[in-house]
Amino acid sequence: MRKTTTAAVLCVAAIAMPVPATAAQAAPSADVRILADCSPHGSDGKVYAWLHSNCSGTLLGSDVGNDANWGDASGQFRGSDDNNATSVANNGHVGGKDVVAFYRLTGGGDAWAGGFLCAGPGVALTDLHGYAFTSGHNANDRISSHQWVYPADCARDAFIDS
Repeated sequence: MRKTTTAAVLCVAAIAMPVPATAAQAAPSADVRILADCSPHGSDGKVYAWLHSNCSGTLLGSDVGNDANWGDASGQFRGSDDNNATSVANNGHVGGKDVVAFYRLTGGGDAWAGGFLCAGPGVALTDLHGYAFTSGHNANDRISSHQWVYPADCARDAFIDS
């Protein structure tokens, strides 16, 4: 009887123990975080970008408008902000152009080029390592511009809304 009880307790304990997820099991959607975790400001109409994952490290910038070149000297994103974001958040208001399209290249002569990745309102992408632009390039440390767009402007495979 004692062996049976001990065996039953061990089986229940083994079943109840959490199994750590491996990198192969983790999907990019696991890196989508509730916006409140990345912005204490609530819905303030801005897009945010950080140097490190989990909305940490240096805040590269925040913007209510579009920025065609994160590497120039104008706009809210400047200089070394270009190609340095590892996490981003859309803290915009719902309605109209409420989706942020992040682009691989600047909006110069090749306006909004190089593929894109879109984040819906209230979405924070906490680790861009798991995401790619429509061009196939990994999005981590590769964002060079952004603009606010309508949801219909984003391709299905590039739109993250939850």
